[in-house]
Amino acid sequence: MTNQDQQEQSNPANEAESAAGEQKLIEDRLAKTAQIRAKGLDPYPPRYDRTHTLVEATKLFEYAEIMASSGVGDDVEHPRTETVRIAGRVMARRGMGKAAFIDLKDGHGSIQAFARQNTMGDDAYEIVNLLDIGDIIGVEGSVIRTRRGEVSVEVQQVTVLTKAMRPLPDKWHGLQDQEIRFRQRYLDLISNENAMKNALLRSSVVKAMRDFMHGEGFIEVETPILVPVAAGAQATPFETHHNQLDRDLYLRIATELYLKKLIVGGIERVFEIGRLFRNEGLDHDHNPEFTTIESYQAYADYNDVMAMVENMVSFIAKETTGSMVLPAIEGVRPEIDLTPPWPRLDLREEIVKQTGIDFVEVRDAELLSDAMRDRGIHVEAGSAWGRLLDKVISSEVEPNLIQPHFLVDYPVEMSPLAKHKLNSDGIVERFEGFVMGTELCNAFTELNDPVDQRTRFEQQEKMRLEFGDDQADRLDEDFLVAIEHGMPPTGGVGLGIDRLAMLIAGEESIREILLFPAMRSM
Repeated sequence: MTNQDQQEQSNPANEAESAAGEQKLIEDRLAKTAQIRAKGLDPYPPRYDRTHTLVEATKLFEYAEIMASSGVGDDVEHPRTETVRIAGRVMARRGMGKAAFIDLKDGHGSIQAFARQNTMGDDAYEIVNLLDIGDIIGVEGSVIRTRRGEVSVEVQQVTVLTKAMRPLPDKWHGLQDQEIRFRQRYLDLISNENAMKNALLRSSVVKAMRDFMHGEGFIEVETPILVPVAAGAQATPFETHHNQLDRDLYLRIATELYLKKLIVGGIERVFEIGRLFRNEGLDHDHNPEFTTIESYQAYADYNDVMAMVENMVSFIAKETTGSMVLPAIEGVRPEIDLTPPWPRLDLREEIVKQTGIDFVEVRDAELLSDAMRDRGIHVEAGSAWGRLLDKVISSEVEPNLIQPHFLVDYPVEMSPLAKHKLNSDGIVERFEGFVMGTELCNAFTELNDPVDQRTRFEQQEKMRLEFGDDQADRLDEDFLVAIEHGMPPTGGVGLGIDRLAMLIAGEESIREILLFPAMRSM
């Protein structure tokens, strides 16, 4: 866009002219609505008996053509179907006077409707001249192929189902303004085929995920969204207040602790697909509310969970795209091979390889800060040691993990809910999965020692006071009481569904996957 274009776009005079033009269009559509009512017709009827979707109508005609080619049918030279009743939104119309071609679109596909005055009759055809782009109509007629070879419904009758008051975005340019696309997603879905494709893909991802988990014997549950303690992750929560109970509550930042209570209760394989809420910034990977799957499996460790994750993700890719290998997209990603097994990389070794920093040798915040500065890595003042090391990982290690990898064995300071690794001082059995340089999942062999868990929680609370770290995990007494009753050895994982859908769709922004992403005030 040129500077002149930008000036014209933001010019108040142009905006006022545009608003006046839109108001004139609305007034014209209101007048047409009145004309429809004057004919004794309801422009917003309560129902319509549709017999076929637009895709089904097309397939019905294709079958009629096949039969005609075999000599079956009343007119093998010009095959046509039985009368169908279809419905869709008017996306374009061509022609005036005594004939019109109308492009229709429904939630499954599109088709052309061919309306002629001499076929419909004068009274019925008058309705065609009262149609506008954006109207939703029902069409009754046979499916034919026009002289130009396009499959079309030869209109016998048009029924106005919804008279649209506002015009749609321009057909040829679509919805160009990203802000409008995300704020008015319904327009994006109407005018942008990729937006609809992503919406349907995300639904398919969730369905395939459920199919996989049920196939592995997991039980799906729901846990509270309003919680008294926002624990189970390192994140800043949203706060609210319950009037009747007169107590402060939080929107959950994780489902982990409630699900592990169910492990204590004897549900040995459990999962939840649900919304989480974290009071954090907005970027291409983050939204304040997002969807994850968390699962917990008794008598399993993080090795079992790694195998489950790579099998689940590859299964979902195969179910939704037909392959475990995601094709390259120019300027977006190379070919991504999700076929198990994924490489396991030792976290300590990988940090040394990429930065020369050995976190075992710089085990306090001051030493680690100095090592980071020496290598040009940004140091946020007042950060705890674990927060600093997380910065090293995110800036120096993660960007190199384009193909799927697991980073394994994290320092205990970063993992208050994970079990110590046998014969490895200060290391816990934790892994994170990465693809395209972005974290896809986080998992542990779960800590089930209640004494150790209490100590870890107390350390997190101390960090909150000492460093003012609002994201430090919180002590949840009710959870501690639960595991004091005995929790079996357990492997658990949390995986971001929105990020997985981004990966499979080949999108670089979470806003392309979320139907209604968080937006700043206008």
